[in-house]
Amino acid sequence: MPVVRDINRIDEFNTAMFTIGYESKGENGIFGRRYFQKGEDNRTHHVHIYELENPGVERHLAFRDYLRVHPDGAKKYGDLKEELSQRFPYEIESYISGKDQLALEIERKAVARYRSLSAYINSLMGAIFQ
Repeated sequence: MPVVRDINRIDEFNTAMFTIGYESKGENGIFGRRYFQKGEDNRTHHVHIYELENPGVERHLAFRDYLRVHPDGAKKYGDLKEELSQRFPYEIESYISGKDQLALEIERKAVARYRSLSAYINSLMGAIFQ
């Protein structure tokens, strides 16, 4: 997930991304993001790009980190996504809708954990560098 200073400049790279197999999807429903996907209907890769200070950065990192330390949650989420991709192979809105409730539940826990850890690390850094 690249993070950039000026999100609008990313549009200048749409052609370059296309030459390496990525389709530009613009914001694709999330304000302030640029989204690219590779693999058409059988998507193999995706790239989310955000501008510095966009809350989406924290949200994505928190979600990723949470799943890394909660393998049971990662499995549950992965299993659901697999099931939905089989049920709705060409209906992206149904796929997204189907995973929305679990994703929001994980996100809520993940962001709370992320902020708690960040506060703890900041307090340690403050104590070390006083």
